[in-house]
Amino acid sequence: MNTTTNMRPFPAINYSNNAVALNEDAAQWTYTELRQHIDRLASGLLGKARDLKEERIAFFMPASVNYVATLLGIWRAGGIAVPLNIAAAMPEIEHALSCAKVTRLVVGISSPAESLTPLFSLCRGLNIEVLNFSDVLSDKIMVMPELDIERRAMMLFTSGTTNKPKGVVSTHKNIRAQITTLLEAWNWQVEDSIPLFLPLHHIHGIINVLCCALWIGARVTLFARFDMGTILARVEDRDYSVFMAVPTIYVKIIGELEKLPEPRRKRICTGFKDMRLNISGSAACPVKLYNQWKELTGQTLLERYGMTEIGMGISNPYFGERRAGAVGVPLPGVEAELFDEAGNIIEGDDTPGEIRIRGDNVFLEYWDNPKATEDSFIDGWFCTGDVAVRETGYYRIMGRSSVDIIKSGGYKLSALEIEGTLLTHESVAECAVIGVEDETWGEAVTAFVVLKPEQVLEYAALKRWCETRMSPYKIPKHLRVVESLPRNAMGKVMKPELKKL
Repeated sequence: MNTTTNMRPFPAINYSNNAVALNEDAAQWTYTELRQHIDRLASGLLGKARDLKEERIAFFMPASVNYVATLLGIWRAGGIAVPLNIAAAMPEIEHALSCAKVTRLVVGISSPAESLTPLFSLCRGLNIEVLNFSDVLSDKIMVMPELDIERRAMMLFTSGTTNKPKGVVSTHKNIRAQITTLLEAWNWQVEDSIPLFLPLHHIHGIINVLCCALWIGARVTLFARFDMGTILARVEDRDYSVFMAVPTIYVKIIGELEKLPEPRRKRICTGFKDMRLNISGSAACPVKLYNQWKELTGQTLLERYGMTEIGMGISNPYFGERRAGAVGVPLPGVEAELFDEAGNIIEGDDTPGEIRIRGDNVFLEYWDNPKATEDSFIDGWFCTGDVAVRETGYYRIMGRSSVDIIKSGGYKLSALEIEGTLLTHESVAECAVIGVEDETWGEAVTAFVVLKPEQVLEYAALKRWCETRMSPYKIPKHLRVVESLPRNAMGKVMKPELKKL
């Protein structure tokens, strides 16, 4: 049995493919050129070594050809890739670097930028070597190691019910399964073209867009951030065949379209209509949004369900009925079942239960956290913590089994982590964070705060304070100052009571 993986390079990335792989601003990179870029980066990381032997190498850079070369170069050389959130606050980055025991950090700049000075100082304190991307590139291409598909390949950080995000470790086998099931399910084509503006520390941007496109040989246009004007102009010019976004982005696009003169609005809507696929994910797509998008563009959004630990597990079909408010049916090669509180599989429809997933797509472990890993699996099934109901075979998400998980703008956030940060504010005595239903964000992060005596706190001041301590998408959208928090006999805050407020 051949246990080596064919993921380095991806099938489409070879030395004879002159099709365009990446667009970045005005530059284009063919698959041949990308392969050479990857090999040079991998060789520079290897140096005199034959194999990185699962060394954790982090990288801090926006969407770019250098990001792609770093991600795939680390995989190709046998390391574990740890992509960092470039919008994260320093305490969050420190947690990721120290938790993963990162030894080297690659940054995509030619000289130290003033904005990165805190990052460099942090790395010095953690004894992490910082490397400029251009300095890593080697002109001497090394022989790359042959890697078993069971080897660890990537660590992404996700929020759970614990205070700090956990490092989710995926193997090459997991990543290959996550990609190939989507190629089949979503009918990816070599002729496809897709914009990539989603965060690249997140499974959605890395696997669903970038890796699927590169595996099949399609074209990806890279954006460091969501650029409404440029993206809509390219939609108008019929530059894309596939579009993937979180519901918040679709809401913003609809808002922009409503401001435009009728002739241009029609051209852009026709540009979306002519695409073969529009996908919404990472947060629930409201039925209102689903219907608005269809009315405007003629596109029936394909909604799916996934998470960092499993990639994608459930999806509305490419061929067949797509249902508003439903996430679809299990993907090829993925087993999904609903379980009741006694741990029994729920047969039939219309009975709520926890979604559990099994398959090659499911992650290996939480890094350096065997207890959390063990607690997340029962009899080989990964317990997602999400509650759903089946309706004639289609899954519809009802909520989470934990009130401490908030889905906002495509991110799964830990209320406990946000609470832990807010409690360090000099005016805050107690706090509780919940998600409140919101058409734009899915759920809006809302903080209930009890102040210390003789203290006052306005939302604008809290927002400014949060900006240096947490990622923008974690900052509360609303602040409620209350005299006390509702608690049960055990002293635990009763968050359902807060939702009633």
